Amino acid sequence: MMAVPSKQAKRGAYTPSTELVPEILAGRILAIARMISRAEGSYAEASVALAEIYRHTGKAHIVGITGVPGSGKSTLVSSLIKSFASEGYKVGVIAVDPSSPFSGGAILGDRVRMSDAAEACHAFVRSMATRGHLGGLTRSTLQAVDILDAAGYSPIIIETVGVGQDEVEVVRAAHTIVVLSAPGLGDDIQAIKAGILEIADIHVVSKCDKPEASATVSTLQAMMALGTASTRTSWYPSVLAVSSVSGACIRDLKENIGRHWLHLKQSGELAERQHNMCKTRILATAKQLFEHKFNEDAEVLHKHIQAVMSRDMDPTLAAHLLLGWEDKA
Repeated sequence: MMAVPSKQAKRGAYTPSTELVPEILAGRILAIARMISRAEGSYAEASVALAEIYRHTGKAHIVGITGVPGSGKSTLVSSLIKSFASEGYKVGVIAVDPSSPFSGGAILGDRVRMSDAAEACHAFVRSMATRGHLGGLTRSTLQAVDILDAAGYSPIIIETVGVGQDEVEVVRAAHTIVVLSAPGLGDDIQAIKAGILEIADIHVVSKCDKPEASATVSTLQAMMALGTASTRTSWYPSVLAVSSVSGACIRDLKENIGRHWLHLKQSGELAERQHNMCKTRILATAKQLFEHKFNEDAEVLHKHIQAVMSRDMDPTLAAHLLLGWEDKA
């Protein structure tokens, strides 16, 4: 775990994380930003504060925006910020950016593209790096959502890095999933291949002024009519064509997002989604703690790796021994 930054400590400017909690609950921007940085940096000192913050969550509508890279997610989010803010909503955005596999740094371009909309609408936008994590989300992403939730933001939009075949983790982290497709990408069944058709609560086709947009809308509607859409909900996904540049149908999208949130509450499906979200977070955290433990205690892990390499032990037995499941080994 990371210690308190030495430069701040020397200046005496470091505020203990527990002292930031009341400021976060009051919606203080600086405190929110500081706590997200500490969550992202895995400060051990912040764990007590994050646990306290979590007790004040559960009120926000979490909306996941996903789709193939280049489909216009950031531009769509900017338009949604303006639309929600125009009706008095306090909008929070966590934009997950790809990080370099070499330096671990991220381009963080989403914050640049959304800054004008965020500043004009008093929205909170934060870009976070994936740090090599597949699935589009990280543990700190969800902790950042907690912080915004406790601070009174709703909806909270999670914009993923862009999904691939196995990168649909956002479905287990948000209440409403918006899948964005761009017209004229060539392969009409790419959405199915990527595993994203099934997770959508709302389908959106960008750049509706292009002639190819109507064909993409028709293709998505036909796929759902054939029964390839999600069966995890009684909600039937809508398909909307929008233009983030002109603003065409952005209001319709905002209203669809609101209707889905109401549907979850009235149908009882909200409790099921909350259950699945909590289950995913517990298991994901356990996995990360497990990996951290044996990265710290490399000697024990190395011993088992050598045994597996020499074929004296199979990987399943090695895993059982690492977990302390000798009776099951």
